This record gives sequence, structure tokens and C-alpha cells, in this order.
Amino acid sequence: MAHPYDSILPGQVWLDTDGNRIQAHGGSIIEVDGVFYWYGENKERTTPGSGLWHWGVRAYASTDLYNWQDRGLIIPPVLEDITSPLHPAQKMDRPHIVFNERTGQFVCWIKVMGEDDQHTQASTVLTADSFLGPYETVRTGLRPLGMDAGDFDLVVDPGTKKAYYYFEKVHTDLVCAELTDDYTDVSGAHTLHFPHPGPPFTREAPAHFERDGRHYLVTSSTTGYFPNPSEIAVADDYHGPWTVLGNPHPGDQSRTSFRSQISSVFHHPSRRDLYIALADRWLPQLPQEMPNVFDVVAAMARGESEPRSGDGGAAVAAGLGENTAVADYVWLPIRFDGDVPIIEWVDEWRVEDFD
Repeated sequence: MAHPYDSILPGQVWLDTDGNRIQAHGGSIIEVDGVFYWYGENKERTTPGSGLWHWGVRAYASTDLYNWQDRGLIIPPVLEDITSPLHPAQKMDRPHIVFNERTGQFVCWIKVMGEDDQHTQASTVLTADSFLGPYETVRTGLRPLGMDAGDFDLVVDPGTKKAYYYFEKVHTDLVCAELTDDYTDVSGAHTLHFPHPGPPFTREAPAHFERDGRHYLVTSSTTGYFPNPSEIAVADDYHGPWTVLGNPHPGDQSRTSFRSQISSVFHHPSRRDLYIALADRWLPQLPQEMPNVFDVVAAMARGESEPRSGDGGAAVAAGLGENTAVADYVWLPIRFDGDVPIIEWVDEWRVEDFD
């Protein structure tokens, strides 16, 4: 058994209670009957040259957010059918699971990029009677509202129980779409936000949270697994209009979100003002002094041969052959300066330090 943790250590290797690396990338936390479940993409076999994007969705259980017990693959990969959205070559990303009080079911949405064309992205929807499964596929190849759907977040309003699906309309807008009552499809009602001409400016990896009646969306720039500057916006309604507040990591001079990408924000149920930004450090092997890849891609988008500073070619080459099997996690608490969320770096922190 691994030595028990009594704090969170952002950016450090995090082991489960069996002493193995935690594999819950692009992850989220859900509380069920007083137990926290952290779930996400299992990348343990996603090594250079493997051709494997994932090995199912893995979940871990904890009561303190420090020590996590492996509960196994709640959605295993489908190996016998390469056309299945759950085949490891089909590039499944970012599972999100919500509970539907009307149906008594857990509903999981996943993004599937497909084996070859990352610009043709669709959603798969699964349901289960228990969080740990088994999950049954109820919808595949879903292009919500006729759009290619990229990174996303699922949100259930705690009062009305209406569900919302924030997703990247690939390389253009961010969409807020309302779900049907059973949470397995879009209803048709939707709004478009944050229009951009393409990468790296397009907003992806949306993470929604609500505080004191205000809605916040953290989004990432679009540079693949390379870290880039985040952006946060605020609104009084799920559908906006959104006011961009800027980079929530103002102290990070590298403009790389502390070399990570936020996947979700978790509000601790018994700590009134503890909001945790859950992030992946997808490429821990990148040198800290490397040029910012956002600047490299932005320069290319502007038609410049090189970024305004640094060696763009060297920056991109440094990330080739990425090994996400050894990706780490950067969990940081969100501090609020009035209504403005701020994420600061700390080497170590504890849940008990918050009200």
C-alpha cells in the first residue's frame, strides 16, 4: 500500500492506495452518498507508438480528496470492434457524468474524435443505474445541433435540474446547449459564444462553476496537449452574455496555466468557498524554458514564419512523441478577489485550510 497522503501536491506524481499512478485524465469529481469519485481517461497504455489513445474510463474513490482507491474501469475499452466509439484507436476524451434525479440514472457523455479525422468529432452517451456501472450505450455518432462537438462540460442546475452542455463547436464557437429531460440528447435550445477564427484562439476545455449566483467559465486556448494561457469569463445566466475577465493565472509569467490544462472545477460540498481547479499536466517532460507554443501557433495563424520571440520549430518539436501515460495533475484552489477568480501556485495545500 502506498504511503497515505495528508495534502495535495500540485504537479507531483500522484499514486493511488495500491501505489500505482492515478489514471483519470481530463477528469472530474462527483460525490455519491458521501464518497468522492474521481474519474477520467485511463492513459496507462498511451505511450509513443502504441496507437492507443485510451484504455477506458477509470474511477477512484476517496473520502478526503487525498487518498484514492482504484475502483477499476467503469467504462472498459471495446477491443473487438475498431468502429466502436470505445475502441482505444477512436480517440475518446473527457468523460463527464451527471446524475438525473428524474430517471434515477447516471448519464455519461464522451467526446470521440475518430480514428483519423480530428475535425469530425461526435458524442457518445451512456447510462447506468449505479455510478460504477455497468454503463449501456444509448447514443453514438451524435453531432449536437448538426455541429462537430469538441471538448465539453455538463452542468445540472441544482434548483431546476435542467442540464446544460457546454461544448466547443470545433475551431469556431463555444456552444451552450440545453439537454432533454433525460439528459441523453440536446433539446434544440442553444446559444453561441466566444467566436474565434481558429486555433490557437478558439476556446476549448470549458469548465463551468457557479458562485453566489454568478456563472463562471474557464476555457483553454487550442494547442493540443501543449499548455497555454487559460481565460475566464463571468455571466448572470448559463447562456450569458459573458464578460471576459482575462487569465485566471495572473502570476504565471510563462502564460501556460502553470504548464497544465484545466478539465473541471469542483466545489467542495462542505467547504463553502473551496473551489478546486482540476488540471492535467499532459506533457511533464517539456522543458520549463521552452517557448510558449500558443505564441508559436498564433504567429503561424497571423502568417508570420516565426513567433515574435523564441524558436518556434524547437518548441513544437519538443512535444513530439508525447507520453500521456506519465501525465501529472495540477489541482489548485481558486481564490476570489471580489468576484474575480484567481488561481495561484502553491507547492502544497490542504482542504482543512478552507472554510
